[in-house]
Amino acid sequence: MKRVACVGEAMIELSLIGENTQVSVAGDSLNTAIYLHRTAPKLRVDYITCLGCDPFSARIFDFISQHGLGTSQIQRISDGSPGLYGITTSSEGERSFTYWRNNSAARQLFLDCDFSVLENYDAVYLSGISMAILPHAVRLALLEWLNGSAIELIFDSNFRPRLWESRQHSQEIISALWMRADIALPSIDDEMDLFSETADQVSTRFSSSAKAGALKRGEQGPLSLGSEVFHDYYSAPNVVDTTAAGDSFNGGYLGALFSGKTQAEALIVGHNLARAVVQYRGAIIPE
Repeated sequence: MKRVACVGEAMIELSLIGENTQVSVAGDSLNTAIYLHRTAPKLRVDYITCLGCDPFSARIFDFISQHGLGTSQIQRISDGSPGLYGITTSSEGERSFTYWRNNSAARQLFLDCDFSVLENYDAVYLSGISMAILPHAVRLALLEWLNGSAIELIFDSNFRPRLWESRQHSQEIISALWMRADIALPSIDDEMDLFSETADQVSTRFSSSAKAGALKRGEQGPLSLGSEVFHDYYSAPNVVDTTAAGDSFNGGYLGALFSGKTQAEALIVGHNLARAVVQYRGAIIPE
């Protein structure tokens, strides 16, 4: 049984729906972990993060457990608390975020630069957000550890400029992770923003360098990386909320791939899952 560790930050999510506020739990790497487990329930998928000992952290811990993810590697910090973010969506379903996460307990992850916990897994999933919340010295140490390890690395840049202290650091770390990644899951908009490239330049860069994976391009459908796949993808008939569109694609694609599906089949599974997710509000849709 393949063992996968998804590393990152789980937060309290507030969604404004008219005059009402819906409270939930989400986070990019957590969303991917949940959809990965749903797509491939026989996989062992653990979530690795830091939480506090407060009621909101307890709610997050229970949420992770209830979705079938392993929680044995979640560190509890006595004076910590989780990050919080709010989502507002336009009439076209496009999202805007407001964050309160500077003091999130997840920022204390790997502070001792001990990454030995990852040795218990066959694959590790990281995102640009997973890296952005870490101090730069920890990022560099984690990158050095990964370069000396045979563990399978899955990476999605998921670029959020405000989380990084400088564009230079974000470009340096993300470029290095693309070189190391065994499975690359970039989003075309993020890469265009981060590296000031056109869509064609991003597509060419990943087509020529990625070992395997998919370049996410929204309703246009994914571009296969590592092998040629030609397929027509259907767009969602009713886009309500694009939150977790990329995360759900990642989970569906990886779940199918790790279950023995072909690249072509995995791309379809990922796209169709994302297509379903954008027709609901919030990051995690009903099973």
